[in-house]
Amino acid sequence: MASKFDVVFIQREACFLGTTYFERRFKRSGAKMVYDFDDAIWLMNVSDANKKFGWLKRPTKTAEIIAISDLIIAGNTYLADFARTYNSEILTIPTSVDTERFKKIISSKTKDPICIGWTGSQTTIKHFRLAIPFLTELKKKYGDKIYFKVIGDVAYSNKELGIQGLPWNKDSEIEDLSELDIGIMPLPNDAWSQGKCGFKCIEYMALCIPPVISPVGVNSEIVGDGKNGFIADSTVEWVEKISRLIESPELRREMGEKARQTVIEKYSVLAHRDTYVSLFNKLLPSTLQ
Repeated sequence: MASKFDVVFIQREACFLGTTYFERRFKRSGAKMVYDFDDAIWLMNVSDANKKFGWLKRPTKTAEIIAISDLIIAGNTYLADFARTYNSEILTIPTSVDTERFKKIISSKTKDPICIGWTGSQTTIKHFRLAIPFLTELKKKYGDKIYFKVIGDVAYSNKELGIQGLPWNKDSEIEDLSELDIGIMPLPNDAWSQGKCGFKCIEYMALCIPPVISPVGVNSEIVGDGKNGFIADSTVEWVEKISRLIESPELRREMGEKARQTVIEKYSVLAHRDTYVSLFNKLLPSTLQ
């Protein structure tokens, strides 16, 4: 089947199972194989939500796929450095969003409480839990002037903070995120998080939502502290920097506008469209170029 195509594009893996059977078949077909990955998927990372399927995973197959690919697209330099151990044909292209789709929906209502929010999934809710200490401090400080929103894990709840998780829904995603005044992205400083490409942060920024994020991996490249968002590490820093945003609608607006401009210039589909077109053209037979 693959022999009917000139290029086969594989994102993360061709099959959920631990085999590289399909990738090896693609390679033998004669089609050029492009491999794209945006997480440190060579590491075993099994969450509570998917641990029952953990036995199906074989992270070591990532290196095998990289080795037989004609081109590897890595989401950041950390991932690219790993891939370079097995293949020299590496291109780093950051995770991108469609900024024509990601446009903040402005509510006509006058909204007094400030919404501090997080988006993710059942597999990453453990990262949100890192926020509980500083969110608790903020709730003590501001009371009913703020509230919290969690998108992506309907099973999550925290009665003390008044949180009931919402499901992620593609159709309502932009509307759900647009409620946020401040977006947070706490992360542990571990090997898996070093490989993350900041998609959560980029989503916030595309919607003019000022982000406050952990200084882990590519995050510090995306956000200039105090310019298009804030970087926070300790509980004291998280509370201090989110407080500045809570107390200043002007700061939220200015940072949000700068955040979106950053995404348009560096992390949008449009910003990298020509790069993708060019690299695919180079892989095509000369008769088709």
